[in-house]
Amino acid sequence: MKDAINIGCTCGQTRLELRGEPILVSECLCTSCRLAADRLATLPGARSILTTYSATPCAEYRKDRVRILSGAEYFSEFRLSADAGTRRFVATCCNTPIFMELKGAHWLSIYLHLWPEQEQPKVALRTMTGDLPDRSSLPGDIPNLKTHSVMFYAKLLMAWFCMGFKNPKIDASGRIDV
Repeated sequence: MKDAINIGCTCGQTRLELRGEPILVSECLCTSCRLAADRLATLPGARSILTTYSATPCAEYRKDRVRILSGAEYFSEFRLSADAGTRRFVATCCNTPIFMELKGAHWLSIYLHLWPEQEQPKVALRTMTGDLPDRSSLPGDIPNLKTHSVMFYAKLLMAWFCMGFKNPKIDASGRIDV
């Protein structure tokens, strides 16, 4: 297993420790990820987390391999709507998006902009490209999948098995509406 690495928000008050390798490193092009990123970028001092072709790059980590070192009091959740199951966590100290959690998920999708550029995990695939009106502008350097693949789900299931089918809870101290 890879040693632990520390990453954090723009101002440094919120820090995470990640242990081991990610389950998968991907770029999501689903409509909700793109809409959420656009809305979060409107927060004071925030910057866009999207690539030039509107993908959201993330490293999927088992929740039991993520430890909040500091700044938990700054975690606020953002949902696209009141009944949305997906929560995006933002460090409100500097309005930096930190990670996304799907309802019932045993993993967190941690945004790659938190790593120094030269240390970012390598993206293996793009997913949900079928949500785009025109896929022709996507780079051809990695697979551009229309939806999630069987391999994607198999990796997530194997990670959950390795966790003993547990699902640690992540708390937010507030909510963001943008």
